[in-house]
Amino acid sequence: MSVDVQLRFDSEAITEYSKANQEPAWFLEKRLAGLKAAGELQLPALEKTKIDKWNTTEFDPFQTAAKAAAASELSELVKAQIDVDSVKNLLVQKNASSVFEAVSEELKSKGVIFTSFAKALVEHSDLVQKYVGTVVSFDEHKLTALHTAVVNGGVFIYVPKNVEVEVPLQAVFEVAGDHALLSPHVLIVAEANSKVIYVDTFVSGEGTSMVANSIVEVYVGAGASVQVASVRSLSTDVHDYSFRRATVDRDGKMEWILGEMNDGNTVANNTTILKGTGSTAETKSISVGTGSQRQNLTSQVQHIGTHSESDMVSKAVMTGEAVSILNGITKIEKGAEKANGVQAENILMLSEKSRGDANPILLIDEDDVKAGHAASVGRFSEESLYYLMSRGITRQNAERLIILGFLDPVVAEIPVEEVRNRLRQALERKLG
Repeated sequence: MSVDVQLRFDSEAITEYSKANQEPAWFLEKRLAGLKAAGELQLPALEKTKIDKWNTTEFDPFQTAAKAAAASELSELVKAQIDVDSVKNLLVQKNASSVFEAVSEELKSKGVIFTSFAKALVEHSDLVQKYVGTVVSFDEHKLTALHTAVVNGGVFIYVPKNVEVEVPLQAVFEVAGDHALLSPHVLIVAEANSKVIYVDTFVSGEGTSMVANSIVEVYVGAGASVQVASVRSLSTDVHDYSFRRATVDRDGKMEWILGEMNDGNTVANNTTILKGTGSTAETKSISVGTGSQRQNLTSQVQHIGTHSESDMVSKAVMTGEAVSILNGITKIEKGAEKANGVQAENILMLSEKSRGDANPILLIDEDDVKAGHAASVGRFSEESLYYLMSRGITRQNAERLIILGFLDPVVAEIPVEEVRNRLRQALERKLG
């Protein structure tokens, strides 16, 4: 049976969508190569998680949505993520449509490009072609191939040499409708000695059998600094797959701040490649598992450059019958002298039926380095509870304070106040 018959879409539908959006011929070729590869490649092999029965293909990829003339016309879901009264640099996508775009003149005057991925393919084709798909290849596995075939939006950010973007750039992605797909490609290029902060949130409306399959590619030039913060609050009706990767040049810095607040099954892989001497990476992530949810979350750093440094912190809270696998991988290649990589995975268990696995992994091929890891899986400290309850706080509120205190060091790092507040609200909701 051919690939076209197995899926809810075919090469004709992909070609029609690509031409309707005036995409360059080279990108259509990439799409069709992704479709072919999707029929030949296997799903990614994940530690202690089987996803062969998850929804990876049952979606209609090109469902459209109406544009909004002003921020006030966006859906209530989206408006809850933003400051409607002071929108400056914001992109909003719903399903396969870019529904709102606001970019300040100040940003444009600096030569910064902040636009939808669809528009970038048309207006900055050569620049996109130079970078897209070279950090995350389309043929890594079935999910990256499917993403490439049916990319239906995303964001393109380009920051010229020596330019610092002082305010965060924000995007909101919404998926809604039966068999709807959200498959954005986020491409960030920060030239030498530049600086940028990018924040996105993922939300879902009503619908069944929805899928999110996203890729983030980041290029950090020499001496540049990039911070990416992402909060995902998708419902149980959404299977979410995200693959984020950055490559960092000499003295560059990459920082990830991730809040995995989905209610549905989730696979996330976050990888930073420290190519240059003195390059650094920081990864801070939190997740909450509830109900019968399944999560497989991987943070990884590959040290290639000498004197490179990395620090990964992953925290999870587990309730109900949820299962969460936290993988931390520090890989120090031969020749990466004076590298220093540390990681910690901490899981707080709130239920006897939930399960959390912390898997710290060090892969070291160089002698002159420093590396360390820490992992813990446990329940509340009764001593801490007693201390709080002895001061008149109920046990329920004491537990809540301990949980929020456990997670807040990561939450507090979110650079946009509205997103930070929404993440705290999502925590309160998931923890009851």
